[in-house]
Amino acid sequence: MPAESFTLAAAQVEPVYHDKEGTLDKTCRYIEQAGRDGADIVVFPETYFPGYPYWRGSVSISRWTDLMVDLQKNSLHVDDEAIEVLGEAVAEADLTLVLGTNEISDRQGSETLYNSLFYFDSTGELMGRHRKLMPTHEERAIWGRGDPSSLATYETAVGRLGGLICYENHMTLSKAALTAMGEEIHAAVWPGFWEQHGHPGDKTRAETSEAVDTCDIYPAMREYAFETQSFVAACSAYMSDAVPDGFSEDELGFNVAAGGSMLINPAGIVKAGPLVGEEGLLTAEFQDDERRATKAYFDAMGHYTRWDAVSLSINDETLAPSQPREPSENAVAGTGSLSAAQAQAVADEYDVPVEAVEAVADKLTD
Repeated sequence: MPAESFTLAAAQVEPVYHDKEGTLDKTCRYIEQAGRDGADIVVFPETYFPGYPYWRGSVSISRWTDLMVDLQKNSLHVDDEAIEVLGEAVAEADLTLVLGTNEISDRQGSETLYNSLFYFDSTGELMGRHRKLMPTHEERAIWGRGDPSSLATYETAVGRLGGLICYENHMTLSKAALTAMGEEIHAAVWPGFWEQHGHPGDKTRAETSEAVDTCDIYPAMREYAFETQSFVAACSAYMSDAVPDGFSEDELGFNVAAGGSMLINPAGIVKAGPLVGEEGLLTAEFQDDERRATKAYFDAMGHYTRWDAVSLSINDETLAPSQPREPSENAVAGTGSLSAAQAQAVADEYDVPVEAVEAVADKLTD
């Protein structure tokens, strides 16, 4: 039975940008710290490993290609040795990890990158992954689209856990899908915190926590918590003013990594954060009764629903480059791929009843 109280943590940590080994070492240190702080679940930001491509849209095509190759070399793969190292750190800390990462495809022959969440259970096993279903705007030149099957939830010692990436947290039906899967704790990851100047296409890095007045993340995360009655760990990326090695300042034109992480209860009350403008490990303790009390008033999976009025269809398909060949529409039932015309031709050639040909074909395909 899940614990009646638990601690969530958001690791608002600066990666060692485009550096796999450096980021791995830092990740393990913060996992250890989260364990010492009593965290049951710790969440790292969107593509924290090894950093969000803030250079998108700010470099030449030639430079973009070089950076893409570099990002591929420093991203995680499900069979990567780094997965084992991370798992050992997670097991030692005895917590559940949600890690935002650039993921290199595990499909043979592919080098496509995905914007992913990796879920590790408290034994250090990789439970699964979620790939961002629809990269946003210029991100579509960086990452592939995720499989529908990766929209999933996972059982942990403190409740059922799910997660979404950046603007997926604004996607009404994706939120409804996780709710329908019984999500109780939600990991929301973002590339930073910003001020909007009229619309989403005109935003700048947040300078202070007053950015909550225009940043869509703040109301979205509180609303997510309330409308789904879930505990929300919103973890946002942070980058210091130092320009990473190998980059110039003007190449990071979309650097909105001001942090902004928050921990929110099911009533939409922010219990920690937003932490803006600094690196840090944000933690907060929650009681299960906070969820029960909200659900007593408004239960999105019970008395406050009308499934007869509005329902949802969820696709669990895994996308693949090839599919089994479907039988011809002219095929005779029970004869595999043998069409009616082919059966008749064989019957005429050997002067036998067509039913006999179909019976033999049926026997051969049993």
